[in-house]
Amino acid sequence: MFTGIIEEVGRIATISRKNGNRRITVSASNVVRELKRGDSISVSGVCLTAVAMTPKSFSADLAAETWNLTSFSRIRKGALVNLELPMPANGRLGGHLVQGHVDGTGKFLALEKIRVAGDFWLRIEIPPDLARYVIFKGSLSIEGISLTVARVEGTQVTVAIIPHTAEMTNLRSLKPGDPVNLEVDMIAKYVEKMMKGESEGGGISVERLVGQGF
Repeated sequence: MFTGIIEEVGRIATISRKNGNRRITVSASNVVRELKRGDSISVSGVCLTAVAMTPKSFSADLAAETWNLTSFSRIRKGALVNLELPMPANGRLGGHLVQGHVDGTGKFLALEKIRVAGDFWLRIEIPPDLARYVIFKGSLSIEGISLTVARVEGTQVTVAIIPHTAEMTNLRSLKPGDPVNLEVDMIAKYVEKMMKGESEGGGISVERLVGQGF
């Protein structure tokens, strides 16, 4: 489980391919100090497993589906990626609950500086089937970053970005049209499922929960 608070920006060192799958090696200086072989790590919002380590890098394997259905499809050697280690059990939830399970990709439109301030407007286009989970002032993970939605207009979402976030993530390296990984608030998905009375295994419906005082 992650929180969407980026710890470091890594750089893709190599991308190799074998039997239809790919292995990426990411250069990093801070997160590798705590990372061990077999540990999970969020790479631009995708939960991956470290399979090889050096003092200055780690490698992770990508299934074909992961490559094709995430923003990894655009990465090349030298690309910047956002890195976050899992939140420890006694840690602080600084952002929001992020699983590292990408729901889909959006389209990066722009990162525009606000004239009267040092902040930026981040604008992205999201898939129509994810739009129902995105609300004003709600949480949204974009490239693994926990962000708060400032405006929703159809499938176009605008987020306010402070200078620190712009500097400490890969957002400034994106170009218009680039895909970005999206993970919507998992609570919204659970609420939707409960409202439909479709809990796993024929569980408790919302009506029963209300009747029991929840």
